Amino acid sequence: MPTPGTSALVVTLPSAAVLLEAAAAVDPGLVRPGLPPHVTALYPFLPADRLTDWTDADVSQLAANFPTTEVQLTDLVLAPGFVAAAAPALQPLADAVCDHWPDTPPYGGRFGAHPPAHLTIALGGTDDQRAEVAERARAALPVTARAETLHLVVLTEQGWRLRLSAPLGTPAR
Repeated sequence: MPTPGTSALVVTLPSAAVLLEAAAAVDPGLVRPGLPPHVTALYPFLPADRLTDWTDADVSQLAANFPTTEVQLTDLVLAPGFVAAAAPALQPLADAVCDHWPDTPPYGGRFGAHPPAHLTIALGGTDDQRAEVAERARAALPVTARAETLHLVVLTEQGWRLRLSAPLGTPAR
């Protein structure tokens, strides 16, 4: 479980809310609170006390190098304790983010240097709950979403808070 001061770089996909709603209908505890549907580019990112204006500028510049993208969520990824939708259209962005901060391995290095880009639908629960989530999510697919912004978010005592929104394909000023 993340602790306050943890940060992440994410791309929100609001039109994918139907997938999280499918999981919440089974059990609201399966959906991570505090963030809209999103694909994580890098988690955990830098500790909040290490985030600076330079970091913000780096994130903005990196985002500017990638165009807005139509994301087709068509395939589910099922693993123990996990239901997700694959988001291969965002893999180049996620890989570039991870390559830019090589000393900050995604997910602490548990899934390698370039884990597959995905939108987490459900986390935890029983096998039966995850099977029901997968069935409901499959019925909602495909979902088309537009990736427009790379967000830097920080976990506080009150929940996830936005620090920076860096538009994709827009040069930093």
